[in-house]
This record gives sequence, C-alpha cells and structure tokens, in this order.
Amino acid sequence: MAAHTSKDPLHGITLEMQINALVARYGWNELGKRININCFKNEPSVKSSLKFLRRTPWARAEVEALYLDSLEDSAPVNKDEPTFNPWTRSRIIK
Repeated sequence: MAAHTSKDPLHGITLEMQINALVARYGWNELGKRININCFKNEPSVKSSLKFLRRTPWARAEVEALYLDSLEDSAPVNKDEPTFNPWTRSRIIK
C-alpha cells in the first residue's frame, strides 16, 4: 500500500510548531515588526499567541504565510555552482 503524500506544505505542522520556529528564527521583537499583532509585541508568549491565532483567521493566515516564506528562505543553495569562484576577479580580460 502506497503512503498518502499531501501537497499541503503545512500538513503535519501545528500552529505551535510554526510559532516556535518563527520565534527561534526571528525573535519576538522582529516577529512583532513583521506581523503587527499585539500578542507578539506586549508580553509575548507562545500560549497567548496560540489563543489569539486560533480565534483570528486573518492573523493565523499571516503567520502561516511568514512561516512558509521562512522555509523558502532556508532552502538549500544550488550545489552546482561553487560558493567561491577564484576566477571572477581575474585581471585577464576575456
């Protein structure tokens, strides 16, 4: 029997996991700047954020969008190209 694979990138990722990942990546201050929500600015905690986000669909959508963007930012770099090319600053004109 083949395993069912979901095309939803948030499949299996809880809201708490998203908040913890965003806080670890950005911190509460930067998170409050990126998403203008009081639960990220005034005495932030995971518990208060979860309570607010579960009741407010537009805020939850913003958090999910930022989480997905942060996943794309941390995608591995193309390994075909070397990170340092010593010939880019060559004095030889081609």
